[in-house]
Amino acid sequence: MRRIVRPEILDTTEPSPEDVRDSLVDLQRINRWFGGTSTMAKLVDEVLAIAGKKELSLLDVGSASGDIPHEIQQKLTRRGVLLSYTLLDRDVAHFNRNDVARVRGDALALPFRDNSFDVVGCSLFAHHLEPAELNHFAREALRVSRIALLINDLRRSYLHLAAVYAGKPLFRWITRHDSVASVQRSYTSDEMRAMLNHGAARKVSVTSGYLFRIGAIAWK
Repeated sequence: MRRIVRPEILDTTEPSPEDVRDSLVDLQRINRWFGGTSTMAKLVDEVLAIAGKKELSLLDVGSASGDIPHEIQQKLTRRGVLLSYTLLDRDVAHFNRNDVARVRGDALALPFRDNSFDVVGCSLFAHHLEPAELNHFAREALRVSRIALLINDLRRSYLHLAAVYAGKPLFRWITRHDSVASVQRSYTSDEMRAMLNHGAARKVSVTSGYLFRIGAIAWK
């Protein structure tokens, strides 16, 4: 399936604040039901196991509502593991939590010093970047992190596209449009691996997650 780049409505100024809130609720459901949260949780678990840590600091880039790190934090707390996280998004309208650190910023010029966080993560963000941008982002993320960059994203395929069309009635108008555009502009596992291997990573691992997800770790 050829990659097609189409604009996503949530990235524009077109939707009203109410439409943005509705779309973010849809994204939270997608993450909960269709592998977004579980894929990132597995990546975090792998870092914890390999690094042998019981505490982890995370910068969540393109975070929107920050539902994924919040869910993972609660699960890890029950296991006696402390996860602290900071949300970063270029649009402050996407933030809906006041109990965590939130930063408005550019993913390609992260406003943090070197080695500010243990890991940098992103969910449903990488497919918004073109290959050169993704390579640049990976370098920025590894500069800011001490251990690794975690990427949780969609995996492009005709079967995935068919599943998205079948699920359209479950969601609101922005999500119905953006879900199709997201699959069309997302990357395959091989493409993701090749792009990250051309960056600053010491080692790259890419796995296929539940329901057409990609889980990638670029180790510093």
